[in-house]
Amino acid sequence: MNANAFFRLIFLSAIWGASFLFMRIAVPSLGPGLLVLARVGLAALFLAAVAASLRKPLDVRRHWRHYLLLGFFNSALPFLLYAFAARTAPASLLSLLNATAPIWSALIGAAWTRHWPEPRVAAGLALGVTGVALLAGIEALSLPVGGGLAIVAGLAAACSYGFATQYARSAPAVEPHANAHGSMWAATLLLLPVVASAPLPAMPSTGVLLAVLALGVACSGLAYLLYFGLIAELGATAALTVTYLVPVFGILWGRIFLGEAIGWHTLAGGAIVLAGTALVTGWRPMARLGRPRS
Repeated sequence: MNANAFFRLIFLSAIWGASFLFMRIAVPSLGPGLLVLARVGLAALFLAAVAASLRKPLDVRRHWRHYLLLGFFNSALPFLLYAFAARTAPASLLSLLNATAPIWSALIGAAWTRHWPEPRVAAGLALGVTGVALLAGIEALSLPVGGGLAIVAGLAAACSYGFATQYARSAPAVEPHANAHGSMWAATLLLLPVVASAPLPAMPSTGVLLAVLALGVACSGLAYLLYFGLIAELGATAALTVTYLVPVFGILWGRIFLGEAIGWHTLAGGAIVLAGTALVTGWRPMARLGRPRS
């Protein structure tokens, strides 16, 4: 992994970690449905402007099914679930639950192929389940009413990313920008019926509007451009290293800007989840960073 790709991974992790902070800020005023529709809609408009300037076509007639599947499992459903969970759960917990996505992907892949994973992966799955149980069990005691449901929603969102990862393995080859752009328009269309009957909220504050703008443009539009670009450049396994860094920033931003407490169980459970995820994906950071540039 060269230095340029490494710093893009760090930047991507920082803005994805910030997405949980921005959801926590905006969801009380807008509600989950309207917030997520604004998020994917702004991302789609941002990516459309980029596509127009770079003259990058979508080829919707050929790939519309692909965009719909990717938009549902990789954006619309997980964003909606995380926004629902953000009404109750802290940003630090949400970012840690997000780190279970590769574990879900491995479980889904094993069920799909009917092949039990090798011992290293099985040990990683067991560690991941242990870490989530520690986090969820203790956090559920301290969260307000609905905290348990928020944790389930966060895990379901990570599971949705797992489905998206498995789908991507057999998906048609599509240019990275088109993947990001097309999936955001698909997510926007899929979410329109969800919020069509929702009551309009009162005019949100400037802080909420800025959080929504950052969530749509930076944490979705720009982030997915970077992510799909890294997948095309480094491969899916290497790009998954972002999973380990997002909780670091999620916990950091939550502590700095929202004053969220960092308990021993957050650090212990998070470390167990990340260790399990590393085993599942076979990630060895020193080995990757030590590779010569090609």
